[in-house]
Amino acid sequence: MHRTETFTDRINDALDNEQLHSNFRSAMNYLMEKRRDKFPDQEKLDNLRNIASSIRSNSLSNLAELLIKLEEKLESNNIKVHWAETDLEANNIIYQILKDANAKTIVKGKSMVTEEIELNEFLEDKDIEILETDLGEFLIQLANEKPSHIVMPAIHKSRKEISKVFAEHYPEFPYTEDVDLITQQARKILRDKFRQADAGISGINFAVAETGTLCLVENEGNGRMCTTVPPLHIAVTGIEKVVEKLSDVVPLLDILTKSATGQEITTYFNMISSPRREGEKDGPKSMHVILLDNGRSKIHQNNEMQETLKCIRCGSCMNHCPVYTQLGGHAYGTVYPGPIGITLEPQKQGITQLGELTSACTMCGACGEVCPVQIPLPKLINKLRSEAVEGNNANELIEGAGSMRKLLESLAWKNWKLIYSNPFVYSMFSKTTTTLNFISPKTIGKWGKYRTTPKPSKYSLKELANQAGFDNE
Repeated sequence: MHRTETFTDRINDALDNEQLHSNFRSAMNYLMEKRRDKFPDQEKLDNLRNIASSIRSNSLSNLAELLIKLEEKLESNNIKVHWAETDLEANNIIYQILKDANAKTIVKGKSMVTEEIELNEFLEDKDIEILETDLGEFLIQLANEKPSHIVMPAIHKSRKEISKVFAEHYPEFPYTEDVDLITQQARKILRDKFRQADAGISGINFAVAETGTLCLVENEGNGRMCTTVPPLHIAVTGIEKVVEKLSDVVPLLDILTKSATGQEITTYFNMISSPRREGEKDGPKSMHVILLDNGRSKIHQNNEMQETLKCIRCGSCMNHCPVYTQLGGHAYGTVYPGPIGITLEPQKQGITQLGELTSACTMCGACGEVCPVQIPLPKLINKLRSEAVEGNNANELIEGAGSMRKLLESLAWKNWKLIYSNPFVYSMFSKTTTTLNFISPKTIGKWGKYRTTPKPSKYSLKELANQAGFDNE
């Protein structure tokens, strides 16, 4: 995602937007309440989280073997497999598949991986029409915006804003702020698009190595239409989405839907194992799967950060994050916002480019407490903060580690260590700062912008103790 404004600019814009605060606050409160209602028994929740975490850990521990097995099963199911190391390589592979099939019109189901590789922009530059069919994504595409949440892309917009966008693009429909009516109107538009499309593109929630089954979780049925109506289906997924067995999907699906939207299960759960077979009346005639790396292998090699890849994209960490609730997703300037974005994006794109994201965290721990697969997000974010300034001890697996190290800051901490590790130096420092407290600065850079700058006392703690008659010893 290309941004020209700075992170600070985006933060200030978001903080000044009262409508945005209202939209997010009400939405996050609703989602947190829905999730809480689905997990009334803490012991059962802890047990389910343990199981889900174990399954994802097993997938990462055996990632190479599972991916090879997945490829073999998919190929035996008559699904063509393609490996893409970078976003550009993935886009070129997809374009070539479409070109070979003479496909000019595409319907696409919700997919964060295709957002990651900026597939829409790439194909539009090649004069290929690509239409988002998830209602939220459809509205965001009309508004020429990016998703602000990985599960609910249009959550930053109010009902009135949504109605205005829809009416501007489809004036033939009567204006309404009734979301159900807008949904019906959008369905009329999309139905024809499904029938006429040359190809369908989708994401994947889980890819089962045991059976070569692609699992797709959705609520609107558009995912099913994208993967069955057009003659060509292309599925795009990150390599970390593989699981070993079909039975692994059951607990993951259970905790995913409850954590994401507070549902027992989504309206649709698609299990795709092959293109249309002889004698079958629906389904695509050909299928392709793109297995995308795009920095994931590097994260996988880093034992301290590998748990980042356990994520099942439920968005619960965002829903419970006080910073995300204040800023919304667009302020981060990345495809994946919130705590998981703070953890994932600097590893993928480098600390030099995105290390400042790690400052958008209060370390309250809420994200780690609700993560369904027990990713220790606060610990990982803190580790990235450390890597950003470690200098010579920087981790080579994290690009740009040490690049945020500042000479003055480094000297300040070295002096602090010297002062507080030497009793004589500490005593002299305390005497000096208390005696000269009247010349202390009124503000300390950016730190003092939102805080009252502390002023040294006129007397040190030792002097106060003496005045009170306490024994120095």
